Amino acid sequence: MRKIFVLFSIVWVLSSCAQNIEKYPFRNTTLSTEKRVEDLLSRLTIEEKVSLMMNQSPAIERLGIPAYDWWNEALHGVARAGRATVFPQAIGMAATFDDKAVYETFEVISDEARAKYHNYQNNKEYERYKGLTFWTPNINIFRDPRWGRGMETYGEDPYLTSRMGVAVVKGLQGDDPKYFKTLACAKHFAVHSGPEWSRHSLNVSVSSRDLLETYLPSFEDLIKEANVQQVMCAYNRLDGEPCCSSKKLLNGILRKEWGYQGITVSDCGAISDFWVKDSLVRRHETHANVTDASVDAVRSGTDLECGRDYESLVKAIKSGKISEEEINVSLRRLLTGRFKLGMFDPDEQVKWSKIPYSVVDSDKHKEKALEMARKSIVLLKNRNNVLPLSKSIKKIAVVGPNANDSTMLWGNYNGFPSSTVTILEGIRHKVPGAELIYQKGCELTKGDSVDQKRIDFTATAEKVKDADVIIFAGGISPSLEGEEMPVDAPGFKKGDRTDIELPAVQLELLKTLKKTGKPIVFVLCTGSAIALNWENENLDAIVNGWYGGQAAGTAIADVIFGDYNPAGRLPVTFYRSVNQLGDFEDYSMKDRTYRYMTSEPLYPFGYGLSYSKFTYSDVSLSNSEMDINSSVSLNVSVGNKSKYDGDEVIQVYVKRIEDKEGPIKTLKAFKRVPVKEMSKNKVVIKLENKAFMTYDESTQSMRVLPGNYKVMVGSSSMKQDLTTVPLIIK
Repeated sequence: MRKIFVLFSIVWVLSSCAQNIEKYPFRNTTLSTEKRVEDLLSRLTIEEKVSLMMNQSPAIERLGIPAYDWWNEALHGVARAGRATVFPQAIGMAATFDDKAVYETFEVISDEARAKYHNYQNNKEYERYKGLTFWTPNINIFRDPRWGRGMETYGEDPYLTSRMGVAVVKGLQGDDPKYFKTLACAKHFAVHSGPEWSRHSLNVSVSSRDLLETYLPSFEDLIKEANVQQVMCAYNRLDGEPCCSSKKLLNGILRKEWGYQGITVSDCGAISDFWVKDSLVRRHETHANVTDASVDAVRSGTDLECGRDYESLVKAIKSGKISEEEINVSLRRLLTGRFKLGMFDPDEQVKWSKIPYSVVDSDKHKEKALEMARKSIVLLKNRNNVLPLSKSIKKIAVVGPNANDSTMLWGNYNGFPSSTVTILEGIRHKVPGAELIYQKGCELTKGDSVDQKRIDFTATAEKVKDADVIIFAGGISPSLEGEEMPVDAPGFKKGDRTDIELPAVQLELLKTLKKTGKPIVFVLCTGSAIALNWENENLDAIVNGWYGGQAAGTAIADVIFGDYNPAGRLPVTFYRSVNQLGDFEDYSMKDRTYRYMTSEPLYPFGYGLSYSKFTYSDVSLSNSEMDINSSVSLNVSVGNKSKYDGDEVIQVYVKRIEDKEGPIKTLKAFKRVPVKEMSKNKVVIKLENKAFMTYDESTQSMRVLPGNYKVMVGSSSMKQDLTTVPLIIK
């Protein structure tokens, strides 16, 4: 009887506590977010406040607050959290030049995120990767193809990066006036793009022009246009200060100049780089100890630490090194984020809680993954129109280290689909009646296995010499390029690359296959530019499939056999060799990317072939002159002189003629337009005055300056692909 009484007493106490918690004003959903935040803030101890400033925030049971981990990933699908639809890697989505489709993709991703989150909450699962605060998109500028994380970005151009980044943020955060669907994160702020092997110690200095014209515009657009709710500061230093304690970047540009009100989070372990002495990894060592590092980071504007160094803030507050009110500034931002996600509110009041779990990797989402994989594919070469192949083909040889690799197609920061179609499987399914010979032929690099002798390549060639066509699936892999990786294969270093050629073992195999005299179609898998000089001269077709996600094999087969007309365009320049690149650690834009390089690339930014033949005509501006505060419309007719319906990506570039130090040209608009066979479409593209902003040396700011401008429109960034019309701005 006594046991029953004790049990009853415990239940009664817990019930009473729960009822009391529900009476706290911070639980009252009719109050403003600001009032709810202040009420909760007033109830927290110093220790509890500090605990909420680290990514692994523990439960505060006395207030009914569950544990939460801020670290979640959704780069191209909900990542590291079990089953999810896996879309093409970010660089592939950039190649679609279709920001509307990218927005729709991230609506799908955020649907899956919400469904998974509520399922986890119902099961009391609060671990990492099971939340709603996603640390994506990566909007750093892919300025050097050697950077291993470049695949996570939207390429080398600030405008393309901005448009894709805005689409991602809006798709993730939703359109509900009361609750965010998820919180997106613009990273890594700022001037960050490798090398991986020196990121914990590297000090970067750039000109005011490069900072404002290249490295910051996408961040500003995501804050001002997309209302991104999180910004992640980078590992490196800028002008001597670690980015996560940069007064210039965080309190200066981000908050004072741009008016950012959201959360700033450190990259993982970045605060430790301030003070830890490490014999294995060089670090900044700009601060004497963990307390000084943490206090400076908070005062500089880093609200949330991915790590545990902020534990030192408890003693710092008690010793007077930092005030509790300074801590409260960050807590208000962090708590506001959680309230605006509906984390303290009943599910029935949160619109997004009604998304069923059945959406995860659903048939509809799989179709979207296939659509995006198709749209991302870039046809780089098609000699004598060898593609598309006939489906009545008798014998096909599929060769190469990437042909039957499913995990390679997932990229990095990936989820896990219920099924993946490899390149080999996609081809097999497309032409089930053809005889198919598969030979792996070689590994990705010689360092992958015992060195292979030339006789191995000869044996492979002998087995496939009677095929009507050889499809070689090669390139590189996320096992070789990526974030700070323990890779030491020839041409690779810690996730980065030291050269940009195709690994020698693959090139040797291709040269042997070439001797068969059979047509060779090279399916390239990569997250970055590769110098395909011999390949471009000697192979019949080159299809760049990037890391195309779970449906990549089907999409590539669709392109090869003509069921989909490729229309992807390069979001990066494909250089001829590393000799066209400067020092990897030099962040000056001189001679880098299509905007500044003076030598001829292998394939230019914006380049991509089609099975259609497009023409441009009737190019004009609505006005030949405009005021600095007005806009102008570009008119162009795009024709399709072929038997294939296809998409053309219209690209608009701008140059201020008087600006001798600025970019040669810079992308300011693009539009992916479907054009039916043997027809012509009239297209109007509006150019707001922002499209003509340029760096003003006298004020060290971005402004629209009077002068003579060139407006260029065409199919790529190359001069011969563009039609130019003049414009005077007064």
